[in-house]
Amino acid sequence: MKTNVNEYEFKRWFEINRPNSFSRVGLQALFEDLEQYEQDTGHELEFDPIALCCEYTEYEDLDEFKSNYTCKEYQDIVDIDGLHDYTHTIPVGKDSFIIQNF
Repeated sequence: MKTNVNEYEFKRWFEINRPNSFSRVGLQALFEDLEQYEQDTGHELEFDPIALCCEYTEYEDLDEFKSNYTCKEYQDIVDIDGLHDYTHTIPVGKDSFIIQNF
C-alpha cells in the first residue's frame, strides 16, 4: 500500500513534524531530486520521511560539512563538486547543499 504525496504535502509534513531537518528551499530541492530519481529509474519511492531524515543532511556550507566529517580526505575537499566523488549531492542555494549521508 502506497500513498502518493505532492510537493505541498511533502513540505508540510516536514514543517509540522521535523521542522529542523531541512530548510524550505532544501525540502523543495530534495523533493525535486527524488522525483527526478523516480522518472530516471521508473522506480516509485515510498514516502518515508523518517528514513529521509536519516539518509540525507542539509549543510549551510562546506565548512559545516567538514565539521561533521573530520577525516583528512574530506578536509581536502575545496568545493561542493568535490563531494560528488564521495556521495550524492543536491545543490540547495549558493553555498548550501544536501548530501546522502555516508
